[in-house]
Amino acid sequence: MSETQDRTQDATRTGSGPGGRHLVAVLALPGFPPFELGIPSRVFGSAVDEDGEALYEVVVCTADGLPVPSDSGFTLQPAAGPEALAAADTVIIPPTHAMPELGRGGPLPPTVAAAIAGIRPGTRLVSICTGSYVLAAAGLLDGRPATTHWNLAREFRRAYPGVRVDEDVLFVDDGDILTSAGVSAGVDLCLHLIRRDHGAAVTNRAARVCVVPPWRDGGQAQYIDRPVPEPTVATTTATRAWALERLAEPVSLAELAAHARMSLRTFTRRFRDEVGMTPVQWLTAQRLEVARDLLESSDLPVDLVAHRAGFGTANSLRQHMRASLGVSPIAYRRTFRAAAPASQPA
Repeated sequence: MSETQDRTQDATRTGSGPGGRHLVAVLALPGFPPFELGIPSRVFGSAVDEDGEALYEVVVCTADGLPVPSDSGFTLQPAAGPEALAAADTVIIPPTHAMPELGRGGPLPPTVAAAIAGIRPGTRLVSICTGSYVLAAAGLLDGRPATTHWNLAREFRRAYPGVRVDEDVLFVDDGDILTSAGVSAGVDLCLHLIRRDHGAAVTNRAARVCVVPPWRDGGQAQYIDRPVPEPTVATTTATRAWALERLAEPVSLAELAAHARMSLRTFTRRFRDEVGMTPVQWLTAQRLEVARDLLESSDLPVDLVAHRAGFGTANSLRQHMRASLGVSPIAYRRTFRAAAPASQPA
């Protein structure tokens, strides 16, 4: 098991919030953008078990317990102060637009530095967008992989040369520290954490409540040029929906193009412009999602999982899972379930 996988498993802890729920503290800093600040409450607040019981307790706090101004003309009255950070199982730091000194590698304000220092060892730390600057300024990202908004990656790299910056991904999961790109990537990261904690079924329910896709691979490119098509220009949306209903069947590129009533060349180009990956890459990603869901939520043998997900054979599924996730189907199942049938080959 890799060092990152060790940290990933160590980071999932018994909740310390009310009723034993996992306590998520969201640190509101001066100049916070309201959308990003609200992401954790919205997403984690939508995660419930089969009986409808909340799985997380989310509290918004500030470094000193005092109100802080947003970047949108209003002031936030927090529910708590730094004591929430000290008690939390997960601490999330949204971006701030009021600390330009961090973009130059400057120090954290004393109250923020003290609040960060009071977080218990082993607490899972998460940043959204330029919240990564706060973690970096605290020295918590030194020698570790991280991301931030693609447009600020060069600045981030100059300010914090000890951080291994990857601006080409939506989020980076380094076990006990996770960082995301801007805005919607914060939603992806929160859903990823729910999945890591509770599996696909809980995540899918939460995503449906939030009306967002339940999964986008963290390695997906941040910046994809998606020009809005003219009303008369055909898109690949209907063909993607058609393909999703046939994932268990062999679907060729020629069939996809024919359904979209485009030439192969036009379809491939338009698909990549709209989705950010090739049709084959997209199909594989969707099939992996089906396979992951079945591995987490059922006891089906791996060969049947492979068939239902459209990979055909267990060997094909193993190859794709190892290439994408670095684990075999059985190893993945063991991560999310108490036990897997011992007779199945890994």
